[in-house]
Amino acid sequence: MSKLHHRPITPPEAAKEKESPSAPLHKRPAPAAPSKPLSWGFKLLYVAVALSTLAYLSPRDDSNISGTYAVCAGKRKGIFTVDEQNIQVDCMLVEGPYIRDSGSLHDIRERWKLAGGKSFTVRHLAPGTIVVPGLSDSHCHILEYGASRQIPLSLGKNAKETASFVSDYIKAHPDLESDPTHIIEGWGWDHASWDVEKMPTWRDLDAYPLIKGRPIILQSRDGHAIWVSRATLDANAPFPDSVEGGVIMRDESGEPTGVFMDNAQELIKHPTLTDDDLYRRFKTTVDHSLQHGLTSLHDAGFKPDSLAFFRRQTALGPLPIRIYGMTYFDENGPYWGNQITPLVGTPDDRLTARSIKIFADGALRTGGAALYEPYADNPSTSGQMRLPDHVFHEVIPRFLKDGWQVNVHAIGDRANGIVLDAFEEALKGANISALRPRLEHAQIMTKEDMARLGRLGVIASIQPTHAISDMWFAEPRLGPERVKGLYAFRSLLNNSARITLGSDFPVEGVNPLAGFYAAITRVSFDGKSPHGKGGWFPEQRLTRLEALRGMTIDPAYASFTEDILGSLEVGKRADFVVLDRDIMEVSAEEIMETRVLATLLDGAAVFGSL
Repeated sequence: MSKLHHRPITPPEAAKEKESPSAPLHKRPAPAAPSKPLSWGFKLLYVAVALSTLAYLSPRDDSNISGTYAVCAGKRKGIFTVDEQNIQVDCMLVEGPYIRDSGSLHDIRERWKLAGGKSFTVRHLAPGTIVVPGLSDSHCHILEYGASRQIPLSLGKNAKETASFVSDYIKAHPDLESDPTHIIEGWGWDHASWDVEKMPTWRDLDAYPLIKGRPIILQSRDGHAIWVSRATLDANAPFPDSVEGGVIMRDESGEPTGVFMDNAQELIKHPTLTDDDLYRRFKTTVDHSLQHGLTSLHDAGFKPDSLAFFRRQTALGPLPIRIYGMTYFDENGPYWGNQITPLVGTPDDRLTARSIKIFADGALRTGGAALYEPYADNPSTSGQMRLPDHVFHEVIPRFLKDGWQVNVHAIGDRANGIVLDAFEEALKGANISALRPRLEHAQIMTKEDMARLGRLGVIASIQPTHAISDMWFAEPRLGPERVKGLYAFRSLLNNSARITLGSDFPVEGVNPLAGFYAAITRVSFDGKSPHGKGGWFPEQRLTRLEALRGMTIDPAYASFTEDILGSLEVGKRADFVVLDRDIMEVSAEEIMETRVLATLLDGAAVFGSL
């Protein structure tokens, strides 16, 4: 008998509900339709947005699951509880926002009757369907993803084509075309995926008549570089000769080319966004997330705007998705950890803000990850730390002492080593389960640091889709030996490290099943890798169960919510997803064909229906 049955059922009259199910997002005016012909790339973006909107607005029948109901999977024992024993059951009983029982339908009915419960409806799902806990993305950028959907920069194959999408965007919005002073922002260019891997310049932008003379700010795919126009350069000049923890790209004459990396990005002033601007980005991300079964997002705060916006939204009503917000760490500001009380959680468990996000280094794509040895493809640099070593030793113990979880972005082996040095010192004699520090990315690690990570109990927040994106340029950049420590997921587990999975969207796509697929196959979506069809370093693959737990109960632990989220156990919140096939058994090729039929938050359908 499952341990789920050992816990008493609470009758309806004794249930304590904290809130009503989340209401849909408020309506906002639709964007103006394009007035002039667009390029194929921009047309493709409009089609994608239209399809996703149609899916989100598809007819629902929420009335059929109101009150108390039982849901039974379309496959025998097709409900994956993801409890400690990984029990699978036939049915699950939901009352309001909570799970009240699970097992066979007959046994649930008998126990519910003995507990004095009233009658309930039963929803039998379509044959072959399964139910999994609500999926989590443990490292993403919510508002930045919404911004990335405005201009399809990621589709560009070179600087010229990417700049053309900006021109198309201006052409598609008459209000922008008529106002040459309006600052236009975009997200997603990726020089590492272009036909020729070469950094762009302001000249690539200004080559287009509609762009020339306009202020343009374009964020790179990894968030560690920006590309700006000549007008933006002029508006923000003069620039210092150098920036600690950052790089100003310059031409042969020493003039800025229009690309600023890591800390140097702060030299470019961005426009102040209104709540309407932020809301449009937020709604896009929420819509896409719910369509793909995501019910919880760990926002890894590039900017302080995000968390402040989420807090304001909670005052208007329940958030439409659960958010674990990482508080922005101002590298130049005073210490504030003892001035602000961590937000352990709102009454409806929709927003938590008890962690701090610190950047240790840059990114591998842009050559900013801090390495012990120079890059193999660019021996003139070994990357750079964004902060001096002593800062980590000063602020990490203070934040931990003041009740904050400390999450540190660390990509390169040197960055990971330095951060682990600080963690090791700060965690002496500490209760690790009460602190749960995290390494965000933990991409390149030495064998010694992998062992230390497990010994210290530091959580590794990893992104499997990065592995299948970066595998094509990883070895030339790092060399044949050092690359073995990149995305070494199995090695982390073998050293008793606890991992949690995310996507880092918009760096990667929003679909969590892409991360599931990448983790268990380590091949591209068309079945290829530098090491053949068997996968890139296939010995580093995760099992399907490890990947599922990495998207459910492990992110809950990493966000201190494992008592209420992450598994389908009695007493927990009824966040769950209905999939049209069993991802634990189908061929790997079928995983990316899997459709989410319904996403439920607090027992209410927020996408699709039962």
